[in-house]
Amino acid sequence: MKRSEVREHIFRILFCVEFCEKEEFEDQVELYFHGHENINEKTQKEITAKTENLIEHLDEIDEEISAHTNAWNLERLGKAELSILRLATYEILLDEQVPRKVAINEAVELAKKYCNEKAAPFINGVLSKIGQDMDEE
Repeated sequence: MKRSEVREHIFRILFCVEFCEKEEFEDQVELYFHGHENINEKTQKEITAKTENLIEHLDEIDEEISAHTNAWNLERLGKAELSILRLATYEILLDEQVPRKVAINEAVELAKKYCNEKAAPFINGVLSKIGQDMDEE
């Protein structure tokens, strides 16, 4: 399975989890894979591990997003937009296997697919600011 497909599955799980309590995370992942039986066990483990790691660092990720959204409260963001920002921010900050430009580009592509037309430029701007700040550190 392509990395972009793995990324999209992680996004979809994050989006689903937005509608549930954190305690229901494991059940949501299991339900997701039950509905996507074409995902082999190795890929399921990869998706689950990355999603769990992201959830473990959610406070840090949300803090980083908040610092770069020009006073937008995260609750004001759409759930799809927030899930995309969280995934890409995780990749930028914590996943050394994903180049920053790839994380940003893939996030923009997800936004074009799952959000309204204003979301992609917004997401691109936020993630670019996060990347620039990392360069300055």
